[in-house]
Amino acid sequence: MTGTKEYSMIKCFFILLGLYSTIALSNDVNCKNAENTMQINYCAGVELENAENEMNTYFLKSKEHNNYDPVLIKSIEKAQQAWSVYAEAHCNSIYTMWREGTIRGIMHLSCKTNLTKQRTHDIWSNFLTYMDSTPPVLPEPK
Repeated sequence: MTGTKEYSMIKCFFILLGLYSTIALSNDVNCKNAENTMQINYCAGVELENAENEMNTYFLKSKEHNNYDPVLIKSIEKAQQAWSVYAEAHCNSIYTMWREGTIRGIMHLSCKTNLTKQRTHDIWSNFLTYMDSTPPVLPEPK
């Protein structure tokens, strides 16, 4: 149990550090030329936030597009919840693997960004495209 408490405290510390960094760095960081760990983590956080916003757009649109089928909507929501639990657990294991170094933050954020982009594409290809040549409901995510 102690390990879990310590991990939660560490994670909370990084969240608070991230919030402070966001406020302190938001006007000063050129993410194309990030120079230190704090700037790199800030930029990775911005990239993750953008990926999460895009995924949320595609998720909500998939529910709207398929609103004629409440069973499907419930299934999409259940899958999204399960994906969220998986993504958090998987990326926490990446963080744990790198826990001894300052790279742990970027590794965790990169993991979440990559999985989020994959999930967005999965939502798009499964729930927002058609089997024929009909254009998709939203453009293919990057």
